[in-house]
Amino acid sequence: MDKKVVLITGCSSGIGLSLAVRLASDPKKTYKVYATMRNLTKKERLLDCIKGLHQDTLDILQMDVTDRTSILNARDKIVEKRVDILVCNAGVGLMGPLEVQSMDVMRQILDVNLLGTIQTIQAFLPDMKAQGEGRILVTGSTGGLHGLPFNEVYCASKFAVEGACESLAVLLKHFNIHVSLIECGPVNTDFLINLQKAELGDTSLQNVDPQTLSLYEKFLQHCGSVFQNAAQDTEDIVKVFLDAIQSPSPAFRYFTSGFVPPLTELKLTHPDGLQYISAMSDHIFSDNEQQRP
Repeated sequence: MDKKVVLITGCSSGIGLSLAVRLASDPKKTYKVYATMRNLTKKERLLDCIKGLHQDTLDILQMDVTDRTSILNARDKIVEKRVDILVCNAGVGLMGPLEVQSMDVMRQILDVNLLGTIQTIQAFLPDMKAQGEGRILVTGSTGGLHGLPFNEVYCASKFAVEGACESLAVLLKHFNIHVSLIECGPVNTDFLINLQKAELGDTSLQNVDPQTLSLYEKFLQHCGSVFQNAAQDTEDIVKVFLDAIQSPSPAFRYFTSGFVPPLTELKLTHPDGLQYISAMSDHIFSDNEQQRP
């Protein structure tokens, strides 16, 4: 039986790297994996993980999801001339008060997280339609399901990805193409290290009002605590991807923690949004509530 051809974006570290290694290491050699990354100088970590053992099940390709030509060049290098499973995993984060974010930085976040996902799907969708089958998995985020303070642009990009994928899923059902979002919370990856973040004391924050800076400090403390106490390992996330890949009838949304986060549920049970906003504010800023005018 022919191997299932899998293309994964964002494989220089984290979820993409771990998923590529796991699929390429399948003892039955079920998959041929094309692991892509924007910068091939970062491929050493992936090569260390495979240690030359999976030469017939894994290739590494250069692919920048913000560059259509790069995407098409990678597509043309796929020996099998098809992709059965497309995993859109590349993503970047941005954290800080909205008023300090430049247009260039905000465009970069949208280019990678939203437009990068869309134009990657665009490049492979016609062939999937012609095949009459396929799977598209997208690394989602709870930040695409509920708003997080000081993450306005990141959440905007992830909310938009949710809408794009949901819209596609309705259409692609008629082509036997399954779309799945893997909704991740905090994960122990390089994402936090690579996050574009305004640090306390940065000159960019010097004109921000004191109350916002106080709340931002509280938010950073909250994030540190969450990542220390509640972040999942990449292997836990990979198991969820495998469930979606191997399921005969995959769901549209998979929550990596196994259940819908309570604050997300509030948006469904109280659609006017006030309960969610109050609960999230209390959850993050409870110690600061008395400081507000």
